[in-house]
Amino acid sequence: MIRVVIKRWFDIIFSALIIMVLIPLWIIVPIIIKIDSPGRVIFKQKRMGRDSKYFTMYKFRSMREGVPDLPAEEVEDHSKMYTRFGAFLRRFSIDELPQLFNVFKGDMSIVGPRPSHLGQHGQIKIRKETGTDVMRPGLTSLSIVRGRDDLSIEEKAEFDHRYVFDSSLFIDIPILLATVKIVLTGKGSN
Repeated sequence: MIRVVIKRWFDIIFSALIIMVLIPLWIIVPIIIKIDSPGRVIFKQKRMGRDSKYFTMYKFRSMREGVPDLPAEEVEDHSKMYTRFGAFLRRFSIDELPQLFNVFKGDMSIVGPRPSHLGQHGQIKIRKETGTDVMRPGLTSLSIVRGRDDLSIEEKAEFDHRYVFDSSLFIDIPILLATVKIVLTGKGSN
């Protein structure tokens, strides 16, 4: 129980600090999104959260309005769906930054299994069966730093299971550092 309380306080403090540090991005990115393409700035999507309950996840919009809402593994060529600026946002995972507000609210954690798209039925089923849905989903995860979309659902589930049942801040720190490296090298989302 103490581990959960420490993790939650870490999430609140860390997300609040990063939100404040990134104030210039909260102004600049929406302006560029609006100039680049018509449509909303923030993309909202229902995802599966802790205890298999739905929540609304936020992202900066990186795709054109009207593209189908499919799980990543069902899309053959993501590049045709992105706006010009959206491709840059995705490459450096800048589109994920609004999820810091999800973390601050308590829908998500900084580190935890990535929230399942509602179309990822196999992944949702595995998480229920293995009990890994007991943790808040994360902005980053062990599976992201171990291969992200190159991993099968079963491999992701194994990393999720390992993380959920062995998690601590001592595991979170290396995951965060590896995530920063991935983001800075532009090996973010597909």
